[in-house]
Amino acid sequence: MKPSLLILIRLNDTSRASIANTFDATYAPDQASRATAIAKRGGDFQAVLTNGTTGLTSAEIDQMKQLELVSALGAGYENIAVDHARARDIMLVNGAGTNADCVADHAFALLLAVVRDVPQLDGATRQGAWRDTLPMRPNVSGKRLGILGLGHIGHKVARRGAGFDMELGYHNRKPRDGESMPYFDSVMALAQWCDFLVVTPPGGPGTKHLVNRAVLEALGPEGFVVNVSRGSVVDTAALGAALRAGTIAGAGLDVYEGEPQPPAELIGLHNVVLTPHVGGRSPEAVTASVDNFLANAARHFAGEPVLTPI
Repeated sequence: MKPSLLILIRLNDTSRASIANTFDATYAPDQASRATAIAKRGGDFQAVLTNGTTGLTSAEIDQMKQLELVSALGAGYENIAVDHARARDIMLVNGAGTNADCVADHAFALLLAVVRDVPQLDGATRQGAWRDTLPMRPNVSGKRLGILGLGHIGHKVARRGAGFDMELGYHNRKPRDGESMPYFDSVMALAQWCDFLVVTPPGGPGTKHLVNRAVLEALGPEGFVVNVSRGSVVDTAALGAALRAGTIAGAGLDVYEGEPQPPAELIGLHNVVLTPHVGGRSPEAVTASVDNFLANAARHFAGEPVLTPI
């Protein structure tokens, strides 16, 4: 008999078909279907597939007496009741590294777009403007790239930065063993040093508003910030004020506070590029994440060590 799985996130038909080969799956990607599925079948579910944004609450875990595996499809798991699950000896896994290339690609797309002013140039060109009437924009290559959070994604961002002949530095909770890249012991020190600050740490209370007004002031009027981690890591009100005042030059955001509603403080600003939390979404990344979930699940139900435990 196939294990019973509750899916709380939106998946394409191909991914759902792949999962159905292994699981008796219930698909509940919205709040109404989620509540109904847990109320009617909560006692049957042995596994849950979610993500960091959608999460899984303590109360929901308590309604699933057979639950033994919870998986975040991507790397983040900030809204999963991790401690509560561990108290029940539930195995917790995530998709660490499965979409890192995609997110790093998107981080550089945002950086290039905002530094080179691609959206504004596109609009001006469509209206008949020629280059002599438009301001020149700075290089991306050869600048100082500061990476806040040197995990899977941060390392991929660094590799791309090296390809642009950039000087690299990073800040983490602690230095990475064996890492040759210069380490800065605070976000402030990193921001003061770099031209571009790329934000990649996990979300959650420990990183809330890690990039605040003081950090943006340290980044300075020629500095740019790119956030591809979680919206909570950057203080949106402080960012909006900094962009309006010219405290920093620009920002590229794939994530923002209050998702999925667009950030009202930023919508009218020309020096910010916004995308709707799609940095980790590509056919390749989704396939890799689903394959990783299935591999973790197969190992868990066979009594073997999982690949990417939380």
